[in-house]
Amino acid sequence: MSQLLPIVGPDSPANSIIAILRAKVKDQHLTCEFTEQRGEDAPARSFALTCQEQVHPDLPHAISRLTPHLCLLTEQLDETPDFWPSDDEELPARFESFTVTGFAMGKNQGGVTLVGQRELTGGRVLNLVTPYQSFDDEQSSYPYAGLLEATLATVLAEVEAALRGKCTDYRQLDLFGPAATAPVPVLPVSPMA
Repeated sequence: MSQLLPIVGPDSPANSIIAILRAKVKDQHLTCEFTEQRGEDAPARSFALTCQEQVHPDLPHAISRLTPHLCLLTEQLDETPDFWPSDDEELPARFESFTVTGFAMGKNQGGVTLVGQRELTGGRVLNLVTPYQSFDDEQSSYPYAGLLEATLATVLAEVEAALRGKCTDYRQLDLFGPAATAPVPVLPVSPMA
């Protein structure tokens, strides 16, 4: 009987080819549908999984960069001269009520549909889904399709890294470790007058 080797993950003996179909991050956990191939000529296998580890902070940061596109594609905000934040800065206050929660890729990753939310006054949530945006459509009415594609490439790289084992370095302290068995200092008590 042969032992099955892991194909996806940090212990994989060879890099497989992963194509992300859809992904979402909820409560710091990645849920993803993807195909994986052992090599170029191998048949693709489909997977759907939810990672038990919390995602690395790079993934939510990369996904947050899709928020301006969500706002424009769903016509929630109008573009202003200072609309686009740089990659290293936090999102401006105008985007605080918006969150991109996930996305679905088109065939051959030729386009995307973004999924997100807008928190309304009173704490209610408005779910938002953009129309499908093709990257190859020359007749597109969305002038930032190229920027969306470039931003999404960064997100896809982070999702693939998460599938291959990049996650938050979470370490729970040992209940009976050295800190738990260290003597507790006794402080002198002064008599009350």
